[in-house]
Amino acid sequence: MEEILKLDTISEYNTLVKKETLHPLVSVHHFENAPPRKLRRIQYGFYTVFLKQVKCGDLRYGMDAYDYQEGTLIFLAPGQVIGENKDEMYYPKGSCLLFHPDLIRGTALDGQMENYHFFSYAISEALHLSEKEKQTVLDCLAKISYELGQAIDKHSKQLIVANIRLFLDYCTRFYDRQFITRDNVHKGILERFDKVLNNYFHSGEVLQKGLPSVAYCAEQLNLSSNYFGDLVRKETDRSAHDFIHAKVIELAKEKLLDLEKPISDIAYELGFKYPQHFTRLFKQKAGVSPNEYRGMN
Repeated sequence: MEEILKLDTISEYNTLVKKETLHPLVSVHHFENAPPRKLRRIQYGFYTVFLKQVKCGDLRYGMDAYDYQEGTLIFLAPGQVIGENKDEMYYPKGSCLLFHPDLIRGTALDGQMENYHFFSYAISEALHLSEKEKQTVLDCLAKISYELGQAIDKHSKQLIVANIRLFLDYCTRFYDRQFITRDNVHKGILERFDKVLNNYFHSGEVLQKGLPSVAYCAEQLNLSSNYFGDLVRKETDRSAHDFIHAKVIELAKEKLLDLEKPISDIAYELGFKYPQHFTRLFKQKAGVSPNEYRGMN
């Protein structure tokens, strides 16, 4: 079994990188002039955001190289693992923000963390920043660092959490920009998404596995489910689930033109275990029942 270094607390991370712990639940680090470290697999027990100062053209998105070169943000939720075990040393470059779930517990941010989908994106779906965006990120980190340098008082938690939320909201805006500026790449993914669905329904897999899931389609496109879902929504203004249902209705309408085929057989061919579920979805999406559609056509 591959060895994984588990860091459950902020102080454990600070000890590893030989930095002082100013607050037990949150930390900001800048890695200029940092000593070399050994490559290793690490699991973090807290939220982690790395600002990597690397040439982003060296990273790849599917089969395409990234075009932004000023900086890359990588987001990790508690429990995620990053890195690899190698007998190699490297010099860390960039900055990082670490905050423990206990810091935000009971705050408004705690209830909103599930909206920041990028914490469950794959590493290859990192956020690539322009120079102006990178400066905004560094300004947010500077505000958090300033608070960490003050004596802890009754205002500390509120101000630190507010600045983390501001930082994450900016990241949401920057990801929206990235979805737009990578429009050509994303349109290619939507075309491949449609091809995945066509292959699934015409290959017979649907008879064995039922309706295709969003997770299945994302896996076929080498994307994480959340990134894939966000991408589809940005491009089409509808969810990936709706996109799949639209394909089902499109195929159903073709099959319904064969008047000799029972509707129950059509339902099974499209992956429905129960015909009534097919009838319900068809009426919901098409506005009429399958029988009514047949009568109209």
